[in-house]
Amino acid sequence: MNFSPHRLWHSRGYLPHFDCPGMVQAITFRLADSLPQKVLADWRAELGRTTPESDAELRRRTARWEDAGHGECLLGRPVHAEVVENALLHFDGCRYRLLEWCIMPNHVHVILAQLEAVKLDHIVKSWKSFTARKINGMEGRCGALWERDYHDRYIRDGRHMEDARHYVRNNPVKAGLCKEAGDWRFGSAWAGRLEAQIQ
Repeated sequence: MNFSPHRLWHSRGYLPHFDCPGMVQAITFRLADSLPQKVLADWRAELGRTTPESDAELRRRTARWEDAGHGECLLGRPVHAEVVENALLHFDGCRYRLLEWCIMPNHVHVILAQLEAVKLDHIVKSWKSFTARKINGMEGRCGALWERDYHDRYIRDGRHMEDARHYVRNNPVKAGLCKEAGDWRFGSAWAGRLEAQIQ
């Protein structure tokens, strides 16, 4: 693991990222086949110049598209969702603090607090590379499992945190996958996990 300085605002040529120790971040990463690049390019062309309003509309469209279940939805298979769950939980408390998370059939939401030594892109890269090797191996195939980049938003204040937590917990409900957030097996809101922690 590389412990070089955090990069603050930066881009790898795709999406802007903010990397700073101690930040609370809402992160989304998705399977490579979940949102075709042509669809994304068409939306960007339609929305025109980048503004806060066009960015917000692009996020809304992307979320609706993801929740509609496009692509192969490999994470809808419990055996693959469990690989991702184990990867998220493995370094909780060591490289980051997981505050909320949810594994959807074709994408993953995470809210975490960054710890001092580890950069955000290294955290996400470790999740994606480990899970890609495991899931591709289970499927007997190779190639890109995850989309190249990820989306992150730093949490600005308490209200933003409350809204982000609500969104992550209730994403399976909104997508019509379950009736209550606690029913969804692969998320931090799963009632079975909460019951096990209490006992």
